[in-house]
Amino acid sequence: MVKKTAAKTTSPQPSKSRKNNRENTRKSAPVSPPAQQPAPYYRIGRIPITNVYPALENGALPAKAVENESIPIRATIFREGHDQFGCECVLVNPAGEEVATAPMVDIAPGLRRHEGWLRPTYPGEWKFFVRAWSDPYATWHHDAEIKINADMDVPLVLLEAAAVLNRAMKNMPRGSAERQTLRQALEIVNKKRTPALQRYAAATSAAVQEALSRYPLRDFISTSAQFPLQVDRERALVGSWYEIFPRTVGAHFDKQQQKWISGTLQTARAGLDRIADMGFDVVYLTPVHPIGTTNRKGKNNSLIAGPDDPGSPYAIGSAEGGHDAINPDLGNFADFDAFVARANELGMEVALDIALQCSPDHPWLKEHPEWFTTRADGTIAFAENPPKKYQDIYPLNFDNDPEGIYQEIKSILELWVAHGVTIFRVDNPHTKPLCFWQRILEYFHRVHPEVIFLSEAFTQPPMMQTLGMLGFHQSYTYFAWRNEKTEIEKYLLEVSHESDYRIRPAFWPTTHDILTPYMQQGGLPAFAIRAVLAATGSPTWGIYSGYELVENVARPGFEEQIDNEKYQLKERDFAAAEANGIANLLQMLNGIRARHIALRRLRNVQIHGTSNDKILCFSKIARPEENNGKLDAVLVVLNLDPYASREATLYLDLSAFGAHGRSDDGAVLKVYDEISGETYYWNSHPYVRLDPHGRVAHILNVQVIADENC
Repeated sequence: MVKKTAAKTTSPQPSKSRKNNRENTRKSAPVSPPAQQPAPYYRIGRIPITNVYPALENGALPAKAVENESIPIRATIFREGHDQFGCECVLVNPAGEEVATAPMVDIAPGLRRHEGWLRPTYPGEWKFFVRAWSDPYATWHHDAEIKINADMDVPLVLLEAAAVLNRAMKNMPRGSAERQTLRQALEIVNKKRTPALQRYAAATSAAVQEALSRYPLRDFISTSAQFPLQVDRERALVGSWYEIFPRTVGAHFDKQQQKWISGTLQTARAGLDRIADMGFDVVYLTPVHPIGTTNRKGKNNSLIAGPDDPGSPYAIGSAEGGHDAINPDLGNFADFDAFVARANELGMEVALDIALQCSPDHPWLKEHPEWFTTRADGTIAFAENPPKKYQDIYPLNFDNDPEGIYQEIKSILELWVAHGVTIFRVDNPHTKPLCFWQRILEYFHRVHPEVIFLSEAFTQPPMMQTLGMLGFHQSYTYFAWRNEKTEIEKYLLEVSHESDYRIRPAFWPTTHDILTPYMQQGGLPAFAIRAVLAATGSPTWGIYSGYELVENVARPGFEEQIDNEKYQLKERDFAAAEANGIANLLQMLNGIRARHIALRRLRNVQIHGTSNDKILCFSKIARPEENNGKLDAVLVVLNLDPYASREATLYLDLSAFGAHGRSDDGAVLKVYDEISGETYYWNSHPYVRLDPHGRVAHILNVQVIADENC
């Protein structure tokens, strides 16, 4: 008999060679864990939120706003399938607290572009984000309306109503009026013997929807990233500027001595009352520093200066000092402080021109020769903008000692802040490195947040836009060269709706450097037309001294005034301005701006059509929360032709003012002309006639007298 044994079930042993190979492999190349996939740069939410606006450089830089200014927030929001969703924008204060929300509505049906408005209330580093969610009630309501009208699945529709209202009620505070509203609605919805339409009406009543707007039922809540919002004081957006050369105010020719006598900071101070009486709230001083004598320019930019020629104040620096000193011809720091104090008493701030360049006599040439560029022939390079040459100015070279230059400029700016300057108009910032400006602006934002910087950069749009993005509060613009109706309309829309989060515009009809052909040739009407357009088209506008006298004679071959006070003293008789009426117009324009917050806001321009290409029409309307809940709407109608009367039919978009219907006599709007004091009653197609030698414009306070219920 053969004895059977159980078969072995152990695993076969590897061969010796295979075992050795595995051991050698482990020793020579340790096995790594499976590679981890990197986290995605952007992870989509359950309710997708994309293309959030405003977001500068994907949120690396803050968008612009000012205190109590309403700002639009936009985002593209959608979802899969047909379920409904809700969305809102959320405001986060500098302490990180959610302090305000605003519902977002679809402003581009089909594209799912949503918009809401937020209003930060004080300066600081704020943030905002967008929140979206699945809305069970809205989804039910959308489907129920279709099914009820089609008499489809009605019992099921009402069962679903009860379920969603029960959920929503539990989401509301105990004892609240909203919870009681839903409880009462549910009592009706659950009564099966009550007619279906009555039960449906209870579930969709205005009271129920109002309660759910306060305490919405939300599933799958999704949020965007938080985006920075730099909120500045209101002067960063709003201002009426008046530019002076201090040495000109009070300057005169002494016949006995047969020489010119310079104005001073004291005589300039005496002239502040006249400026304040016209309603200006910023007085802007060109440089007040000592002026060099080497290569000093003479009258009309002559290369040879006479013995009494004062030189250009932009050729900064002499034996008396540099950017941290005052030209002895103007006075001293005590005089400057008295000037600032008087301006403040009159309700004006002082803006000082900062030109980061030097005359050949500036102390820096001896103390820091490395701060300048030495050419191949051993000479220091003077400033050039071919074919223009500025032989009396040496530009700084920021690359040779960037830290030393930064520290020096920072200390100079702080010196003037200590003497009451709250605004700097920076000359030609586009010729300096942007990294320098970013550092300076970040420092002042942190240490002196009340100080405002205006960028005087007439250059390519990318440079202008980036200077604004890096922290310049305001920017000069191409306004002076926009003269025809179509280009003005496009530019108004650009600065108010396209670039508004990057730059805040300042509209200047003329400056000491700019006198356009339109202003040269158009005479008194051109000066009136451009003043109206500047004052109403932008929250910040400015006038160069002498505008009241219609100084429009150009230096041959140049777009600037002849006998320019950049190079010589100038005597003005402002009493003569009373005859032409421009001073009165400036006073009137500033008064109208003071009465209408709509004109002190940027993001509210709407263009209205006209039948004449020389008649411009646009409106500016403040949001109710900016004006104590009241409508503040201004309609501007302007003749752009300085040579002839023009007439036109206006094509008003009445919905812009909240009006849609007609009253019995056809009138929809009551409009009060802030210039003439007359009142008109207009429909959507009023007729106007404007005379450049009389009434060049209507600036109309608009009131709605008829609406869609008429």
